[in-house]
Amino acid sequence: MADDAAAWDSADNSDLPSGPSSYHHPVRLIDSQESPPPANPSPSQPRSSTDSIGRSWRDSQTVGVENRESSGPNDSATLVDASFDENVLRSLCELDCGVPLLLDRIKQSMISCREASVFLKKRAAIEESYGQNMHKLARITADTYSMNDGKAGTFVAAWQSSMKIHEAVGDSRLRFAQRLNEMSEELATLAKEVDKNRKQTKELATRYERALQESEAITEKCKNRLDITSEELERVLLQKEGESLKDNTVQQRPAGAGGKRAIGKAVAKGGLLLKGKNPGNIQRQEDDIRSRMSSASDAYRKAVTDTQAMRQEYFNFQLPRILRALKECADEMDLGTQYHLTRYAFLFESTVLSDGSTLVPPHEEGSPFGLGLKATLELIDNRGDFKAYMQNYAYARGPVTPRGPRREGPTDEGFLPPLPTHHSDKAHNPPPNGINGLQDRGRPTFGVDLADQMTRDNVEVPPIMEKCCQAIEKFGIESQGIYRVSGTVTKVANLRQRLDKDMDSVDLDASEWSSDINNVASVMKMWLRELPDPLLTYDLQQGFIDAAKIENDRLRHIRLHERVNELPDANYATLKYFLGHLQRINEHAAENSMSVQNLAIVFGPTLFGQLKPNPANGAEGGMADATHQNMAIETILQHYTDIFVDEGE
Repeated sequence: MADDAAAWDSADNSDLPSGPSSYHHPVRLIDSQESPPPANPSPSQPRSSTDSIGRSWRDSQTVGVENRESSGPNDSATLVDASFDENVLRSLCELDCGVPLLLDRIKQSMISCREASVFLKKRAAIEESYGQNMHKLARITADTYSMNDGKAGTFVAAWQSSMKIHEAVGDSRLRFAQRLNEMSEELATLAKEVDKNRKQTKELATRYERALQESEAITEKCKNRLDITSEELERVLLQKEGESLKDNTVQQRPAGAGGKRAIGKAVAKGGLLLKGKNPGNIQRQEDDIRSRMSSASDAYRKAVTDTQAMRQEYFNFQLPRILRALKECADEMDLGTQYHLTRYAFLFESTVLSDGSTLVPPHEEGSPFGLGLKATLELIDNRGDFKAYMQNYAYARGPVTPRGPRREGPTDEGFLPPLPTHHSDKAHNPPPNGINGLQDRGRPTFGVDLADQMTRDNVEVPPIMEKCCQAIEKFGIESQGIYRVSGTVTKVANLRQRLDKDMDSVDLDASEWSSDINNVASVMKMWLRELPDPLLTYDLQQGFIDAAKIENDRLRHIRLHERVNELPDANYATLKYFLGHLQRINEHAAENSMSVQNLAIVFGPTLFGQLKPNPANGAEGGMADATHQNMAIETILQHYTDIFVDEGE
């Protein structure tokens, strides 16, 4: 009995594993000291475990009410915490199968939690693969197109922007996959921790039940020992009164295993049947049996008292605490699984909405891409791209012998020269504004080296650039698509020849030119294209291209600034003036639709000119690096103030 009591005392409150982290309220239903067992329990009517299960809650509530009335409002002992469902706990305590019920429920919740964790893990793998493949495809496609001889102009700008949109979609899915992996790991950790708490609580409950069962078994042994001693005392008393053993009332008692065992034990101990009828011997036997009966009665009374106290301690205090801890484990598992599934639904919805906002931005100004995918692709101007390609193609071919059919045959093969026509004197005097009426002053500007003509004219900026830019800012700064819309071919050729022969005599303020300012803009672009050495020079071409390939914005800005500073003085001054003019054009982008990107698309090939063949890296001449040309011009325009404007200006 002492060993059982020690085993019960060792299972103190500290053995009970703490509940889930979301519950920190102390659990105290009924203290064992507040409900002591009866002082004199009836030996013949001990309280059974079956009866105590049904009455445990009624007894605990009664004792609890008495304690609250006697302890006052500041007593920490309460039936159950207000945040916990008291009705559920009461129902579980009244059930015989409360502990196994909760253990099985926790197993079900763990299976559900692990299934959710596996699903999120697999879904994360799918999203991660999708995001990586999308990001990789967009990058490879953009790089491959920049290395191939594809269409330039508005098409390449729209194409590169669409690839950036695809990269953004891939990045969004990668972030979604990362969140899913985190939630999957959290669910797996939750299942592991709850399973650990479940096993500890189950072990503690088993220890309490085993100790109670052992105490009840000891009580039953003490009761049997008391019954045997009572039988022996009754036999001695009958013998003492001189009655026959066969005629006494003991033989009339219903025979059973207990009676046979009692007689057998009495015979074995050398009791009444082996003793003679000597009165002295009978008296000694009676004294001995009475002494043993008193000891057995005390042992039985103590066993009943200890078992009652242990039973009341278990059913009124330990069992509710165990059930509460198990219920909290089940609640934590259920709430944690529901929380992560709800979070998954929210993140999935946010990811889909983010993809939709990337494809179709709700506000174009607030979007990082400016336009959505459809609006970006609608900016492709096939007609304008073809016209620009046609002009660049003709310029790139240069004055070479055509490979196609000749327009005129030689005169010695049957062709006659055209006959001269006779005109009157008036025909030989064209109007003053005619091209033939201009005098060539011997100061050409088209196709002349930039440094040579600036040295010749003793100027810091080419006069033709000042003249054209001032006219464009005066009459066309708000013109829709300025520099992007081409002028009339005949008028552009006429203006080019006039400026090349006698620039001072041309008045660009006249209605002939100011009425359609696109003619002046086309002449400005033509002058830049016909420079023998492009404005950014052949020597620095590859340096600008390499700097434009840098993805880091800050580093790209620094490298391009270094290349600009390496330009010759004439090129640097001309570039500074012209890009300042483009800055003023861009300030009216709301009216003329010429953003920095559109200006870069127009002047990227113009300022770079035809790329020189580079045998070192296998690059061919032409306009294969249009994307990086545009990026270089765009970056320089965006950082014009940092690159060209001094702090003192």
